[in-house]
Amino acid sequence: MTQPGRGRLFGYGVGSVGTGVFSAVPGLLLLYYLTDLLGVPAAVAGAVLVAPKIWDVLLNPLIGAASDREAVRTGHRTRLLTIGAVALPVTFALMFAVPGDVPGALWAGAAFLLAATAFACFQVPYVALPAEMSPDPGERTRIMSWRVVCLTVGILVAGGLAPAVVDLAGGGRSGYAVMGVTIGAIMAAALAGATLATRWVPSRPGPRQLGPVAAFRLARGNRPFFVLLAAFVTQALAVAVMLAGAPYVASYRLGDYGLTSVMFVCLVGPSMLAVPGWAWLARVHGPVRCYLAASAGFCGVALALIPAIASGALVATLTLTALAGVCYAALQLLPLSLLPDTVHADAARTGHAQSGAFTGLWTAGETAGLALGPGLFALVLTLSGFVSAPIEGPVEGPVAQPPGALTGLLLGFTALPALLMLISLPLVVRYGTLTPTRTKEAA
Repeated sequence: MTQPGRGRLFGYGVGSVGTGVFSAVPGLLLLYYLTDLLGVPAAVAGAVLVAPKIWDVLLNPLIGAASDREAVRTGHRTRLLTIGAVALPVTFALMFAVPGDVPGALWAGAAFLLAATAFACFQVPYVALPAEMSPDPGERTRIMSWRVVCLTVGILVAGGLAPAVVDLAGGGRSGYAVMGVTIGAIMAAALAGATLATRWVPSRPGPRQLGPVAAFRLARGNRPFFVLLAAFVTQALAVAVMLAGAPYVASYRLGDYGLTSVMFVCLVGPSMLAVPGWAWLARVHGPVRCYLAASAGFCGVALALIPAIASGALVATLTLTALAGVCYAALQLLPLSLLPDTVHADAARTGHAQSGAFTGLWTAGETAGLALGPGLFALVLTLSGFVSAPIEGPVEGPVAQPPGALTGLLLGFTALPALLMLISLPLVVRYGTLTPTRTKEAA
């Protein structure tokens, strides 16, 4: 197979601008929107964020199987990509356009459920494509490098631009509604571009396709896949907790909600520059070693943020956040570059090239981590006594919080992600012991 050129790599990668936006914005802003603008209690708001994603976890393997069936029938995965590209921007905008006479939790939850469904239709076949774009592990790392850079742009749009649009549009419900439409338009352009640009990819999962249950049973023997998935999901949960906590730390510990964008840019901006560096290090030292080093580094930085934020040291906080961003780049690039290896190895083991089925399981796990993050942070807020904003009338500045809530949101933003990252380290080590043939040269 001819290796894809830069134009095709960009065409594939640009889709991650859209997926990055959707992965980041709800986790970053939706919880804060519900608690501090609509007055939804933290426990209820957490449930609103988690419930649609639970549905998504159940749906993703089904979408994966459907994507494989489509690939067998048509030789491509374009139909599901198109459905997701059209529906996701619209449902995303609806999440932040709650009418005044409708309960906020009900509207936002229903819109989020529809958006999660549309996201699955795009994300599952999209993640399956790299394994079909090239049989070479090194080339797949290159493909993932382009994707992660574009993903970083999407997350920057989410964390840097979205809060700024809210402020520029006057804040409040109208500000969030304008943000939803603006960011949705950017998402639509990225998703449509990737759908059109990847029509050249030949998708041939194999002559005989399995249903979701049978595919899962067959996949159970792929131990490297599930160990890698467990590490990735645990780390996605850690990052999602930090995303959910950022607006609260900015507002209640650093004294300025506007710093949410600054913190996000500091977290994600360096990762754009770090991706080529991590790709080079992976070729020299091996991807698993680099993955382990980045995971441990993220854990250490999260712990170092505790005294920095507690003392109100803004420069130290932003500097440490940037260091976390360097590690975050590897947490995105390396597991995704290793994923196709597990798919190809399983095809050799079983005779079934189930790219869609495996990526359905992968995205289901990723979705679970990203969903449980805001829910877990909402639980921390609830247990620490956080006070939601009153729903009637505008609120001048953040609501006064008891000391326990201030401590809780600080530790939820720092110590909890560090603990989750620590839990993931043995899983990364275990993956390395299960895949000794993944050499430095093949990285």
